Amino acid sequence: MKNLHFPIIIEQDEDGYFIVSCPVFKGCHSYGKTVEEALDNIREVIQMCLEEFEPDKSNEFIGFREIEVSYV
Repeated sequence: MKNLHFPIIIEQDEDGYFIVSCPVFKGCHSYGKTVEEALDNIREVIQMCLEEFEPDKSNEFIGFREIEVSYV
């Protein structure tokens, strides 16, 4: 067994829930009432994704950037 590292994105919705996503796998999302609960849940989802897709056949995470957009 080996340990793999995956990037995740954490957001908070209007109801206060934490939404987590792993951009390496399509549709790899979960949520929780706390960040810790959300992280536990996304670990389970990533493990399910790993059973279906080999890590080398998934999307390659390149990085995170912030972009500025004008809004009126």
